[in-house]
Amino acid sequence: MTTRRFALVVEYDGRAFCGWERQPHCESVQAAVERALSRVADEPIRVVCAGRTDSGVHALGQVVHFDTRARRLEDAWRRGANANLAAGVAVVAAHEVPGDFHARFSARWRHYRYLLLNRPDRPAVLHGRVAWDRRPLDLARIRAAVGPLVGTHDFSAYRASACQAPSPVRTVHALDVQRRDAQFCFDVVADGFLHRMVRNIVGVLLAIGAGEAEPEWAREVLESRDRTQGGVTAPAEGLYLVRVGYSARYSLPAVLPDSGVW
Repeated sequence: MTTRRFALVVEYDGRAFCGWERQPHCESVQAAVERALSRVADEPIRVVCAGRTDSGVHALGQVVHFDTRARRLEDAWRRGANANLAAGVAVVAAHEVPGDFHARFSARWRHYRYLLLNRPDRPAVLHGRVAWDRRPLDLARIRAAVGPLVGTHDFSAYRASACQAPSPVRTVHALDVQRRDAQFCFDVVADGFLHRMVRNIVGVLLAIGAGEAEPEWAREVLESRDRTQGGVTAPAEGLYLVRVGYSARYSLPAVLPDSGVW
């Protein structure tokens, strides 16, 4: 029996998981999704994701693909998976895709969002869903620092020291920072991301916004290509994988669920 390939858009709250990737001694998003799909398919299912997220990192539009011999309608995968998933993970779209589609390697861009509450007191209702910084932050200073980070660069200084990507070169298509009342929103779109790249960028920008460094420091860190020259890595709980973009030939809509975040 021939196999068919399906792509899913998955939303999850990262607080209950040790990250996306399957781990032997803790619950991962990947393991939860695979168990649910295997029950629907009545056969073992393994999924490939667009971007592996760390422990505590959330997703609104993670994309995965899987192959199966099971004959199910697109919507049956969505409804069936959700019936077998615990709270905190949901499949929000399902589409059959050509056999050459690959959730990771076919992706043209990825969009991450970082949310931060900026006030003297820690969050309660939003605990675990936003990062928190009590230091007064200056939006104008932060915006003055982002320009040099846009474009194609060696981001060695903005990746984790344990990052295993073969090349540190990435192209940042857009880096935008907005403020709404006490909440900051950092949006970063790139062709791909290095391990902890967004969180390290945000860490540098927050130090600049707090007046601990000048806006030129973001460029100086970039040009140093030295991780030790960077700032503190921003916490995981503020980070969301928002959506992933693909060629139109795959007929896979760039689904952004109405999650109520920002």
